[in-house]
Amino acid sequence: MTKEDLIAVGYTKSTAQGIIREAKALMIKKGFAFYNNKRLGSVPKEAIEEITGIKLSE
Repeated sequence: MTKEDLIAVGYTKSTAQGIIREAKALMIKKGFAFYNNKRLGSVPKEAIEEITGIKLSE
């Protein structure tokens, strides 16, 4: 998911950016060094769901 996907769901721009930032940090913590990249703006939907606690539909 990207920032734009979160905005489409109803989050504000700054909140969406923060969620993506947190999700990237979570993925890095889980051992996926691939997400340690400033230019990468997408994360797995499961990471977003884990952070927000909300189940997102397809």
